[in-house]
Amino acid sequence: MLHRLTLAALLALSVPAPLLAQDTAATETTAPEMETFTVEGPLALDTVLARVGETEITLGHVVAAHMEAPQPYNQMPMAQIAGPLLQQLIQQEELSQQFDGETPAATRYMLDNTERRIVATDAMMQHLNETLTDERIQAAYDEAYPDDASGPVEYHAAHILVETEEEAQAIIEQLDGGAEFAQLARDESTGPSGPNGGDLGWFTPDRMVAEFSQAVEAMEPGEVSAPVQTQFGWHVIKLEETRQRKPSLDEVRQELTAELQQSESAAYLDELTANSDASIAELGELDLGNQAMMPLYMEMQE
Repeated sequence: MLHRLTLAALLALSVPAPLLAQDTAATETTAPEMETFTVEGPLALDTVLARVGETEITLGHVVAAHMEAPQPYNQMPMAQIAGPLLQQLIQQEELSQQFDGETPAATRYMLDNTERRIVATDAMMQHLNETLTDERIQAAYDEAYPDDASGPVEYHAAHILVETEEEAQAIIEQLDGGAEFAQLARDESTGPSGPNGGDLGWFTPDRMVAEFSQAVEAMEPGEVSAPVQTQFGWHVIKLEETRQRKPSLDEVRQELTAELQQSESAAYLDELTANSDASIAELGELDLGNQAMMPLYMEMQE
């Protein structure tokens, strides 16, 4: 007998798969045997997109399915994914209407846990939206970067990327002979920065692969490196200049917000726990071994 969780996973992923093999727009993928109807008026979350008997499937259901879909489906444009998702929801509703009898124990408990998880996430987001104000983010920025602070060292460099060490060494010999770095980059580099003369702009070492960063950090402005090997090939690097400056709030806002979200979430959970009227069983006194638990797992899967 197929495990019920395995079957649920197959049903959840069965419809979007054809997108991997076709480029047809989602709005054109409705099964041809289905009766169709025209949607009128502006779109809203309660706009009905399908009916299975008396049950309506709305645009809100499709949006929710899109939000919780796995990669890469949740990154696809709605115009491409809406049709397959709608077909998936229709199939699930058709199947659910065939179920006869008492709801299985596993389903009841999973629905409880799913609702609890989603509402808990909403509650945390509500708290974070209320507490992580622009003023608090500004205060965190002022604390992390006072007026006399400076950020990490930034590097402005250019590079020429080729496939072999021999090609890289030949590039260096041409530079020693007076060739212009930017022109060689345009002519020889296989990297995306080649048409721009190899210019990489300003960056911090953490944004580059380790071998590249280590080479740049050891260089002086105006210096050209020996051949440097990375996973992308062989690089000839020219360090243009360095700087160390205080980053703007906009440059570090996302990082600061993520740090505040993490710390505030932990603090809020600690606060809730400290003021909770919850009670918990002494799990150490219970027999939770495999032999005792196996009948309960089997009961859940029936």
